[in-house]
Amino acid sequence: MVETTSFLNFLETIGVLGTLIFVLTSMLGMGFSLTVQQILAPLSNRKLVILSLAANFILVPLLALGVLLIFSLSEGLSIGLFLLGTSAGAPFLPKLAQVAKGDIAFAVGLMVLLMVVTIFYVPIVLPLFLSGVTISPWDIAKSLILLMLLPLILALFIRARYEEIASGLLPLMTQATNLSLLVLFVAFFVVYLSDLISVIGSTAVLAAAVFLLISFIIGYFLGGSAGPVKRVLALGTAQRNLSAALAISALNFTDPEVMVMIMVVALAGLILLMFIGEELGKRAEKLA
Repeated sequence: MVETTSFLNFLETIGVLGTLIFVLTSMLGMGFSLTVQQILAPLSNRKLVILSLAANFILVPLLALGVLLIFSLSEGLSIGLFLLGTSAGAPFLPKLAQVAKGDIAFAVGLMVLLMVVTIFYVPIVLPLFLSGVTISPWDIAKSLILLMLLPLILALFIRARYEEIASGLLPLMTQATNLSLLVLFVAFFVVYLSDLISVIGSTAVLAAAVFLLISFIIGYFLGGSAGPVKRVLALGTAQRNLSAALAISALNFTDPEVMVMIMVVALAGLILLMFIGEELGKRAEKLA
């Protein structure tokens, strides 16, 4: 029994370490692959930027609260869902946009915009709505600034001044990101296996699916008339920022159900949004 507990504690430590490496390398990889011009150029449409921010930081968090009112979830699961509801700017968005035949340039700009806003938004909003949970806004902000904002700025600087070095480091960052994501999911899957089994078939999975689908609809209807942009905003609104959610959960919460809900939404989102993205891409090809 003691050996089993020690092994699970070891795996949990590996999972946390994998989370930190995943967040750090994904931000560095993002910065090494982009220029400031690539980020800013697609965001010249002010109306679209405002609608994108409203969708991700007003409507989706309100949606998360609404879902939590409808579905009876434990405190940990509720925190996990709301945490994802406030965390936007998924690094996976450009890939989803490519699958859906969306506007790749807009996907890149939107991804970075939402990610940067998330860093300052979540530390303010999360403590306000998590009544009864003691959490420091500065602790949240510090983890996001250190793990996301500063690495991104550093990588953008290196890309601007030393492009060859950035290009050489990019494949390494990509490999490290993919490997660390695999490690953290395997480690946390083993550690939280009993919690995950209890969630399967529960209202938590249904709540996650409803949250993702309605988030997609919100983004789609606020995306304007241009199909490639609508598809990107829809996918970008539904695909929440796993990096930010994982960093905050690993460093600020001890309840395992917070991480369990993040994993459930992440897996459900990957399956649902890849399927939807492929269908949107096929439809766009037929209409072209």
